[in-house]
Amino acid sequence: MLKTRALLIGCVALGVAAGFASVASAQAVRSTPKGWSYEIKDGKRVPKGERVVGADGSWREETRQGKCVTVKERTATGEYKETRRCD
Repeated sequence: MLKTRALLIGCVALGVAAGFASVASAQAVRSTPKGWSYEIKDGKRVPKGERVVGADGSWREETRQGKCVTVKERTATGEYKETRRCD
């Protein structure tokens, strides 16, 4: 009886561990679909564009969609500007 119970608990624990391993590997393989404006890294949303941040807190980000480029800029004072050009 004691051996059967220990074997049953061991099998359940092994099944649970295998389930967690498969979920973790499935999450690592998933990627963000192409049309989305962000990607997921470490479970958090991160913008897809290349953002360059200045020492004063200003930043500039360029995002390409096909032939068009969207440039988003924010100054250290908080002014935001977004421009789009298509070549």
